[in-house]
Amino acid sequence: MWSSLLPLLAWSASSALATPTPFNATANIQSRAPSGTKTVIIQMFEWTWASVAAECTNFIGPAGYGFVQVSPPQEHITGSQWWTDYQPVSYILTSKRGNQAQFQSMITTCHAAGVKVITDTLFNHMTGTDSGTGTAGSTFTHYNYPGIYQTQDFHHCGLEPGDDIVNYDNRVEVQTCELVNLADLATDTDYVRGVLAAYGNHLISLGVDGFRLDAAKHMPAADIANILSRLTSKPYITQEVIWGSGEPIQPSEYVGNGDVQEFRYTTALKNAFSGGGISSLQNLDSQGWVSGSQANVFVTNHDTERNGNSLNINSPSNTYITATIFSLAHSYGTPSILSSYSYNTVDDGAPNGGAGTCSATGGSGGWLCQHRFVAISGMVGFRNQVGTAAITNWVAPQSQQIAFGRGALGFVAINNADSAWTATFTTSLPNNAYCDVISGKSSGGACTGTGITVSGGKFTATVPARSAIAIHTGQLGTGSGTGTGGGTGTGSSTVAVSFAETATTTFGENIFLVGSISQLGTWDPAASLALSSATYPVWTITVNLPPSTTFEYKFIRKETDGSVVWESDPNRSTTTNASGSQTISTSWR
Repeated sequence: MWSSLLPLLAWSASSALATPTPFNATANIQSRAPSGTKTVIIQMFEWTWASVAAECTNFIGPAGYGFVQVSPPQEHITGSQWWTDYQPVSYILTSKRGNQAQFQSMITTCHAAGVKVITDTLFNHMTGTDSGTGTAGSTFTHYNYPGIYQTQDFHHCGLEPGDDIVNYDNRVEVQTCELVNLADLATDTDYVRGVLAAYGNHLISLGVDGFRLDAAKHMPAADIANILSRLTSKPYITQEVIWGSGEPIQPSEYVGNGDVQEFRYTTALKNAFSGGGISSLQNLDSQGWVSGSQANVFVTNHDTERNGNSLNINSPSNTYITATIFSLAHSYGTPSILSSYSYNTVDDGAPNGGAGTCSATGGSGGWLCQHRFVAISGMVGFRNQVGTAAITNWVAPQSQQIAFGRGALGFVAINNADSAWTATFTTSLPNNAYCDVISGKSSGGACTGTGITVSGGKFTATVPARSAIAIHTGQLGTGSGTGTGGGTGTGSSTVAVSFAETATTTFGENIFLVGSISQLGTWDPAASLALSSATYPVWTITVNLPPSTTFEYKFIRKETDGSVVWESDPNRSTTTNASGSQTISTSWR
């Protein structure tokens, strides 16, 4: 608890004031990427410590994720909104997520499951609320946090009215004025640096493996370097530095401290998958961003899914999923996956008191659990298997279709177009029978989804519209596949079934297909297939299904808030042809 931290803070402050600690930004570089072969990070946004611990054991560890990034653990202002977690009151480890004992138990449990822990960490500021009582009972006013900080420990930039940042073209203003009234800590002073380092060291003593530094852009890189130089170990560091066109503060200034969150990557994926063309995403290290070895990247995070600056779960045409597949397949950066919840307003806090709940392959009880989606968890295994292997065999027959290998270990094809893509692909993969990890996995030598056979360095496959296929040497097996080896064509291994559903929608609503077989998501709305609205009000999709197979299906409508509306009963039913193709035309009911 906080009482055990006070002596450490007192030592840090008095020691720092007596003999300022020198630092060397180059020597202080933190570990660049999460250590080991498992490098994918899940941002478990707003999950309680107990529910994170359970999920580490039940799914995250077995699925091969390397890190969980959890919400800020320190005492914060009260309130149900998610952003209250980002307004510190003290460094007592009691928050809406749980207390210190629960926090440490979560770390121990996740470590036992092979998963390391990153905490969202606030060095830049304290509260934006002028006074109140925090989640651990500490009272405060805007510039007085008893026993920790007083007025002299904050920047007061003198802007009227208030101290809020107005001009982002002014470096001093951005780094000494207040971000939306949040009391801006004087990180250029030795006392504040000592207090923050003591907090960091307390987290490290509990087993924390890394820090995400929130609002890092609002602190000079040298201030952060000095604080990090006082830590007792070198945790993984990722820094929130939002790039702005023409602004003086650049992400490249911060790479000496650790990884930098590369927001230009997030924007590029949104633009490419929303119509700009995904063939532009081949050489990401030549875009003028920070290098891939210094970048932490994501399709969306808790801020951008709310402010419209990224794709998110409600983006049309399955683009959120296909962009995430790309992010896990490409070699650029250390990827983070957001696991979040549905909300009605951008301020809404987590459902169920923050206790996360999931179904087998998706969300439950208001939680989305994107980390459990078959395509996403399958691609985590893909990334673990291919490691740092180079990108090979890149092809892009048109702007919305790409395929590439990762050395001789994996191969992915992504189709962002509205029609299926059949092609013969050249790969460095060894001849073998592989399971497509977008639709399933290997189980007892058989594929729960589709299978693809590589022969003579080639395979022929059909990539469904707005979807992908991915194979790697860690998932071998036989199955009714979308592809065959040697470029001999698809034969009768699948039947191309074209669905045309007439449905009237309002802006932001989209139609999806879900059914009783794995290719149609096994009734899981999170694994449903997005239909194209190109011929609205007729929504279309072509899916490759096993021949002579009877199955049930329905169409569902996903609302702008993420909720799902099912067609009325009974379930639809059909049997695929023995070969060739077929078309099914229906209307919403």
